[in-house]
Amino acid sequence: MANKIRLDIVTPDRMVYSEDVNMVIARATDGDLGILPGHAPLIAGLDIWPLRIMKDEGEQQLSLCGGFIEVRPQKITILASCAEKPEEIDVKRAAAAKERAEGRLKGSTPEIDVERAEVALKRAMMRLKVSEHKM
Repeated sequence: MANKIRLDIVTPDRMVYSEDVNMVIARATDGDLGILPGHAPLIAGLDIWPLRIMKDEGEQQLSLCGGFIEVRPQKITILASCAEKPEEIDVKRAAAAKERAEGRLKGSTPEIDVERAEVALKRAMMRLKVSEHKM
């Protein structure tokens, strides 16, 4: 157990993930974090980016729509607005969301919220990327 760290990922709807893992790589708002057992305590904001989870069986990815990470020496807790495992991602819906966001950005008019369209595009592209990486 000494070479493992507990990872809990929670969204407002459910507990998405709760397992002992070897390592976690997350994209914080100010850069990437590699977290191993015994890591120094920290709290950071998370970006919209795939979360990489290393286990004995290999690497797994989850899509994260931002949130916060709390790290303690033997536990990582992620509070995310949304998180999905690759098999939970609706690929057709993500592709449609990507096309919609790209269309909004191309036809940018004053009534289009550009920042919102950019976030939607980033979220859709991240989901499509994670859906291709099944363990």
